[in-house]
Amino acid sequence: MPNILYQVFPFLLWFPSVNKDTIKADLIAGLTGAVIVLPQGIAYAAIAGLPPQYGLYTSMITPIIAAFFGSSMHLISGPTAAISIVVFSALSGHATPGSPEFISMALTLTFLAGLYQLIFGLARLGSLVNFVSHTVVVGFTTGAAILIATSQLKYVLGLKLESGGSFLEIWGHIYESIGSTNFYILAVALVTLTASLLMKKFRPTWPNLLFGMIVGGVFSLLINGEDHGVKLIGAIPRSLPPLSMPGFSLELIKELAPEAFAIALLGLVEAVSIARAVASKSKQQIDGNQEFIGQGLSNIFGSFFSSYAGSGSFTRSGINYDSGAKTPLSAVFAAVFLMLIILLIAPVTAYLPIASMGASILLVAYSLIDSHHIKMIFKISRSETAILLTTFFATLFLELEFAIYLGVLLSLLLFLNRTSHPNIIPLAPNPKTLSHALQSVDDKQLPECPQLKIIRVDMSIYFGSISAIQKEFHKITKQGYKYILIDAGGINFVDMAGAEMLEQEAKRLEELGGGLYFYHVKESVFKHLIDNEVFDHIGDYHFIPTKKGAIHWVFSQLDESQCKTCTKRIFLECDSVDRD
Repeated sequence: MPNILYQVFPFLLWFPSVNKDTIKADLIAGLTGAVIVLPQGIAYAAIAGLPPQYGLYTSMITPIIAAFFGSSMHLISGPTAAISIVVFSALSGHATPGSPEFISMALTLTFLAGLYQLIFGLARLGSLVNFVSHTVVVGFTTGAAILIATSQLKYVLGLKLESGGSFLEIWGHIYESIGSTNFYILAVALVTLTASLLMKKFRPTWPNLLFGMIVGGVFSLLINGEDHGVKLIGAIPRSLPPLSMPGFSLELIKELAPEAFAIALLGLVEAVSIARAVASKSKQQIDGNQEFIGQGLSNIFGSFFSSYAGSGSFTRSGINYDSGAKTPLSAVFAAVFLMLIILLIAPVTAYLPIASMGASILLVAYSLIDSHHIKMIFKISRSETAILLTTFFATLFLELEFAIYLGVLLSLLLFLNRTSHPNIIPLAPNPKTLSHALQSVDDKQLPECPQLKIIRVDMSIYFGSISAIQKEFHKITKQGYKYILIDAGGINFVDMAGAEMLEQEAKRLEELGGGLYFYHVKESVFKHLIDNEVFDHIGDYHFIPTKKGAIHWVFSQLDESQCKTCTKRIFLECDSVDRD
């Protein structure tokens, strides 16, 4: 009963640790987070094509639910740049950004994405994110960063461009209209950028985006920006998140379900990846399934409180940890402080220039580009580089939701390709070790027995890998070997196809006058081989528990006449054979 209770209400696990000291630390971290998220919420809503208050509403509701029903002690959820650009891409073809119809569809999209995530969590599919390569995430976020930056250039340059259009079309319009740049607007944007960058350099823990937007607003007032075409964001309603109702018509659900699925996947990858990254510092164990449930409930609940799709934020989660947060209450305090700030200073946003917001979004986009990992990927792996570039260009030139699906598919193909080519290492006794340990022939340059080939298979034997393993067996027999001994310590699983292949190879070697033998078979693999009747077909004497026993038994089956003329004599048992 207690375990079920903790699964339904996971906050009961950490709530008993709350005390005066943790509350004090969480209050400080929460206040820092509220100040940080204020400009981000406004900026991310703009990226999503929504009025600025919706980014703030999402920053108030989503983190509270995710904190209580997730597993991370430090993850802060809310609006993110990557999901915001996908929301805009998914809905801009259906409705005018910022319109009531667009907002209603965004709420439905959020509800559906949350529902997918909740189902994944309840189905215990938290390990799914392990199959999405980090390279795919890097490629997608890099492409999303460029798309985000491109979408803001018209606000930074003061160009009159139509909303929407493909990546190339937008750049074509920018090229054609560059001569009509409003230099007052550009000046406000540059002042905002400069102020934000200086603050980040000299006071990295301070809210540099907020500082930059305030400086940009003051500069606009000093130059009478409104008289020169500098438009302002406008006042944000001084209110808490109002109740809302997603649309539930069957036609709308069918229309948005594919895009919602893509957002659900992206949100889960973001949240779990960030939670694990922070947990590596805090030494906390993350439950992927619980994170799925937390993210799903936060989006479902948020869709009824004027919030759009959110996920874990790397920036805010990192700052939350660095600020000394002790429990998920820091996320709750951040949301509460944000509510208080909005109630007190919401009208002040009326003086913030859109150009300043655009400049801030450019900095957000730049922060999404993981240049360190991009350099490493280009340097280390051609296949990873190909996946990075494919995902990157798909993000730029194809539908964003398709780019996410393509990235997940590429990750699975990469995983299957790797597991279908298992590491097969030839082994031989090393006479320099005390127990004549079996070590890699290639690494230690060890001689091998002419009759017995010893190998270690470091991968599961399943339908995807049997072709490569069988090919290696045939290669070994072509070298003159009739006996093969497998160190099975690296084999974690054998499926039905793998079991049938082992039976075929054992029979083939037996017809050649030799045999296939195993040692160090794991208990789970052992049971599966019994269930597949492999023991009955191959013979239980082909499975020996220890290395010493296996070598001794197989050695007794070898051709003694060949042993007498052999010069290798690598086994201890070789000393019992007289030389000719």
